[in-house]
Amino acid sequence: MTHQVHAFEPPERFVAGTVGPPGDRTFFLQARGGGRLVSVALEKVQVSLLAEKLEELLSEAQRRFGVELPEPATGVGDNEPLDTPVDEEFRVGTLGLAFDVDTATVVIEAIAAGEAEAEVELGEPDDDEDSDDDEPDDDLDRLRVRLTPEATRQFIERARRVVNAGRPPCPLCGQPLDPAGHLCPRHNGYHR
Repeated sequence: MTHQVHAFEPPERFVAGTVGPPGDRTFFLQARGGGRLVSVALEKVQVSLLAEKLEELLSEAQRRFGVELPEPATGVGDNEPLDTPVDEEFRVGTLGLAFDVDTATVVIEAIAAGEAEAEVELGEPDDDEDSDDDEPDDDLDRLRVRLTPEATRQFIERARRVVNAGRPPCPLCGQPLDPAGHLCPRHNGYHR
């Protein structure tokens, strides 16, 4: 089976965004460039962790390699919706990050979820002893994006805004509030 590598080095635009109302949102990473548009679906927690780890990667690149980092953005930045049509190429199973010292760029790779990952999540034993657990399957589709430190900062800021734009948390338990309220464990299950 053939796999596709959607490479954008660099993209015209690379953002995290959502489709749907709060509480029922689908999260996407979307890259545009060279007349192509690629959208891949992922989980909210993956977007949050990606922003966090990118921030750590930039700090480490500055510390180890002396890379000049831009100041965190003070303005709103890219707040436009995702480009349409938002057609899911694949669902992300693995995210990889790297810093290329030669070009002073951040490389982000989103790799499709494979059957092997589903088996591991279900707790089924792995029959193939020769498989390398550190490397994702080369037969999986992937989205590869190369960003400057400035573009990476802009991505981080937008990703954090997108994650925080969901339902407000309950002031007592911290769980998300639905428009009709929720069963708060701090009130012994009474609607709040």
